[in-house]
Amino acid sequence: MVKVKAYELRKKDQEGLKKQLEELKTELSHLKVAKVAGGAPSKLSKIKVFRKDVAKVLTIIHEKKRDQIKADSKGKKYLPYDIRLKQTRAIRLRLTKEQAKKLPLRILKKKLNFPQRKFAVAN
Repeated sequence: MVKVKAYELRKKDQEGLKKQLEELKTELSHLKVAKVAGGAPSKLSKIKVFRKDVAKVLTIIHEKKRDQIKADSKGKKYLPYDIRLKQTRAIRLRLTKEQAKKLPLRILKKKLNFPQRKFAVAN
């Protein structure tokens, strides 16, 4: 079997991906049995390729699922946790720019009542 290409997998539908995943897993299990039974070195080197192919298929399935969830939740007030941006807790909880610019009432009155004085400097 030829190495699986990610761009080819993205063209397939969900059922085709699941079918290919099952085929890859069965072939991988046959290769593992051959390894235990003392199979040919050519078969043993294919194990790594098949493991990576299984990972590629699972990644594409997960990508498609995430894209579908993103499309379904577009425009809604809240996003599912696994779709939200991954940031540090400090970044998620910090003030927005508008909140940070806002001044307390006492300071605001002080600025209004006592503005910065302008001095004319003569050379």
